[in-house]
Amino acid sequence: MSSSITNGGAAVGRAPSQTVPYKPKTGEIPTAPGVYRFRDPARRVLYVGKAKNLRARLSNYFQPLRNLHERTRRMVTTAASVEWTVVGNEFEALQLEYTWIKEFNPPFNVVFKDDKTYPYLAVTLGENVPRALVTRNRKDKTSRYFGPYTKVWAIRETLDLMLKAFPMRSCSDGVFRRAEQTGRPCLLADIGKCAAPCVGRITREEHRELANEFVDFMSGSDQRYLRTLSKAMADASAELNFEAAARYRDRIQALTAVMEKTAVVLSDNVDIDVFAIAHDELAAAVQQFIVRGGRIRGTRSWVVDKELDLELGELVETVLQNAYDGDFAPPREVIVPEVPDDSVALEQWLTARRAEVDGASRGGAVALRTAQRGDKAQLAQTAAINAKNALALYKTRRSADFTSRSQALNVIQEALGMAEAPLRIECYDVSHLQGTNVVASMVVMEDGLPRKDQYRRFSIAETTDDTDSIYQVLTRRLAYLKEEAAAPVAERDEETGETRRKKFAYAPQLLLVDGGQPQVSAAKRALDESGVQGIQLAGIAKRLEEVWLPDSDYPVILPRNSDALFLIQRIRDEAHRFAITYQRSTRKRDISSVLGTVPGLGPARVKELLSHFGSVARLRGASVDDIAQARGIGPALAKAVYDALHASEATAVPAAAPASE
Repeated sequence: MSSSITNGGAAVGRAPSQTVPYKPKTGEIPTAPGVYRFRDPARRVLYVGKAKNLRARLSNYFQPLRNLHERTRRMVTTAASVEWTVVGNEFEALQLEYTWIKEFNPPFNVVFKDDKTYPYLAVTLGENVPRALVTRNRKDKTSRYFGPYTKVWAIRETLDLMLKAFPMRSCSDGVFRRAEQTGRPCLLADIGKCAAPCVGRITREEHRELANEFVDFMSGSDQRYLRTLSKAMADASAELNFEAAARYRDRIQALTAVMEKTAVVLSDNVDIDVFAIAHDELAAAVQQFIVRGGRIRGTRSWVVDKELDLELGELVETVLQNAYDGDFAPPREVIVPEVPDDSVALEQWLTARRAEVDGASRGGAVALRTAQRGDKAQLAQTAAINAKNALALYKTRRSADFTSRSQALNVIQEALGMAEAPLRIECYDVSHLQGTNVVASMVVMEDGLPRKDQYRRFSIAETTDDTDSIYQVLTRRLAYLKEEAAAPVAERDEETGETRRKKFAYAPQLLLVDGGQPQVSAAKRALDESGVQGIQLAGIAKRLEEVWLPDSDYPVILPRNSDALFLIQRIRDEAHRFAITYQRSTRKRDISSVLGTVPGLGPARVKELLSHFGSVARLRGASVDDIAQARGIGPALAKAVYDALHASEATAVPAAAPASE
């Protein structure tokens, strides 16, 4: 039972500047489960969503515009109307949302388009004489499919080994009919990779049994077959039937080779899919491990751009809908990084998909879980590492492409109103641990590529907050450019004898700081006081990925999937990584130098202390008794360590350090 309502009227009781004019009255929106659609003036569907409570969900979109996330605000302001359809329960809402996303392909929905066509190993059990083949088509419901495999050569190698153990038919229909007519089998029969049912060497019933054994082995019954074959080989040998024993031996070797090509990760009765998702504000990478019979039989991975800012649970739901679209059937257990709120409805949908794709006879309820401990948790962690690497590689490749870099620099130039493209960009970030060990980083990109030989690190002796740190760092950095303007700073190349400017004396066209208006204001103060001209200043705020210019009340919003924003993101993230690395090294040197003053505490015991507590913060917060629990540390030594740590907190002041050259 469902009903549909459309609203495109004016807002009541709220100024248009605060929200959109088509906002429906709150009382008009039902509190029942349902699916909603945002449409633009041309009636194109922009976004499809579902809700347990339509009124509560839609109210989130019609807050004052300034309170909305930037990408949500763009979707809401692009739309001209909203409509909703009430359904009976959450499961019906999930089904209808899935159907409409496939039908309308809304631009603001996350659709994980996997552009790969994966190969499968198939056994055509629906034919009179089943056949094993490699295929990319899963349309035949009477066939059994194994995979997907990432490489077609891997599946052909597997099939070749399997035919040695289970010599079933693998030829085409034309070849099979020709052999029946002529009474002569093909080469595969002569080399022992086909039992030749075409010429009656075995009956069709015996060949079907062979095909069923092939399917059982690929479905996870591999250990059982190895045990059975090993016993048969031993029996044949005991009966002095060495020829039969040799055939069993060859089959065992072939099956063992197949098993060695797939990693054992779980017990042999486990069929699961493991998903990991790495995502940021703009993109998401998905890694799927397909485990059948305790072995990784295949993997899938894909990366897409995100249009709206979604939480991990919402991404999981979208990932599963797209992963099991078409011919992919879910197993009985699916491991995800986070179980979404509507997991019950999602499990019902996955169960229906399993029965639809694999058939009712091989169906069964699908459970959605997270892995907390054990082998499944380790596998999930491996998948997560792969997803993170895929996301990093995606962003790196996108930034490294020459055409993309050129377009990105041109877009930045136009968006920031610069006279020329920023061929040299410097980005600064500040890092500290609860106000201590304050450091900063400077990273450089030229022509859109990192120049790591020109990265710089700064130690900050005393500071009040991040804005003061930014001011200090830029004052020190801009001093080099001021000296260059007065008298060029040069260095001599020892190999060529040429004189050239020092790398640190090159002025950037664009100077970026990690932060919003406060950080940009502090940077502008340093730039004004330096007197250096011709440098564009901007800040990149992480929460909404917006670019702030000096003396501007509104940020510059770059298209969320643009190469320009990816380039700015990358240099900001690189500055953050470089600052964090330096900050950690200073913390380690700081604590090691303090502990080194304690009599009787050598480098080995310092290392043991840090290993025992796991972090400097835990060591500083430990009591004398806690410190004495570490190996090789007695009560007296523990008291000396405690006194040294807390004396350093009270009296030590970090020394100022200039920018490294």
